[in-house]
Amino acid sequence: MDILVINSGSSSIKYQLLNTETKEVLAVGLVERIGIDAGNIKHKAKINGEEKVKIIEQDIPNHEDAMKMVAELLTDKEVGVIHNPEEILAVGHRVVHGGESLVKTELINDDIIRKIEETIPLSPLHNPGHLAGIKVGMKIFSAAKHFAVLDTAFHQTMPPKAYRFAIPEKYYKEHHLRVYGFHGTSHRYVYETARDYLKKDDLKAITIHLGNGSSMSAVNSEGHCVDTSMGLTPLDGLMMGTRTGSIDASVVFYLGQVMGMDFEEIKTLFNKQSGMLGIAGSSDARDVTDMLEKGDANAQLCYDMYAYRIKKFIGSYTAVLNGVDALIFTAGLGEHDELMRSMACSELSYLGIEMDEEKNKSLNHAKQAVEIQSANSRVKILIIPTNEELQIAKEVYDLMQ
Repeated sequence: MDILVINSGSSSIKYQLLNTETKEVLAVGLVERIGIDAGNIKHKAKINGEEKVKIIEQDIPNHEDAMKMVAELLTDKEVGVIHNPEEILAVGHRVVHGGESLVKTELINDDIIRKIEETIPLSPLHNPGHLAGIKVGMKIFSAAKHFAVLDTAFHQTMPPKAYRFAIPEKYYKEHHLRVYGFHGTSHRYVYETARDYLKKDDLKAITIHLGNGSSMSAVNSEGHCVDTSMGLTPLDGLMMGTRTGSIDASVVFYLGQVMGMDFEEIKTLFNKQSGMLGIAGSSDARDVTDMLEKGDANAQLCYDMYAYRIKKFIGSYTAVLNGVDALIFTAGLGEHDELMRSMACSELSYLGIEMDEEKNKSLNHAKQAVEIQSANSRVKILIIPTNEELQIAKEVYDLMQ
């Protein structure tokens, strides 16, 4: 079955048309600057084994116009892969935040739309864009069944001791303040891939998604997430490209009371000016690596801090799981940064974690699951390229049966 996967943001739409049987990407594209001057679309399709590309540059006033252009490209005579939009029978929509009411992939109806709308206060930057994409997608691909695939769903198996904050209960009951976790589609994909690759159904794993946004999850032998590093928002946990990660809440009081910063300034500081950017001056790990090789002290500190936090979570999640079978590295840095993987796994032999440095180097940029642990390591160390679009398509396919 061919399934269209849509990730609609406030001013962009990413899309892929995938065949769930062959796992082949038939078409992929990105619409940018919706509602902003100088909009553009880049569409790529595989036609008779040959990749064809079409780029359109024009103003795109709204999401409906953007989705119409996507449909036109998918059916285009030169770069199209279908004859008309009615050939699309299933669409999976990525939704970042499902709150506590949406805990699994759901067929979209008025009730599901209402529940996504109710989570907007928890995800004001993402969910409005998702809703816009859902509503126009259902209009343009009217013959299809549309499904919401939630980034938070994978983490809804966490117990209260992991997801509750130690604040009065009314803030949880009335305002839903708790740990939700994110990158759930990626964590689920690499965990299930590892379980199949290792042929171990009762796999206990720590999944490590390292990108501009980074998170980790502890997954028990039943395949349930029991803890995760991101919290109410994607700000918590690991140090990231521009985000602080975990930080003493009193820093907020100091910045406000002593330095006179307002909430918007603090939010911008923590989300967009901190992390690697704040420590080393760049949010791109490749730039920081170049600086490190030239002896830059801030770049060294940046890598030390980043790896140190990963190691702390490895230690705590090993305790939570009462032992671990596999560490799984994925996403941009997880798949492509040999130095970060090496530093994150160093001096963990007491936990049975030992990396083969030659494998770590030679198998960098892996295109499929690979093992990089030493022969003496009791714990498997894997690199698994993530594929969130394929995971979304798989979950939609399963519900279509």
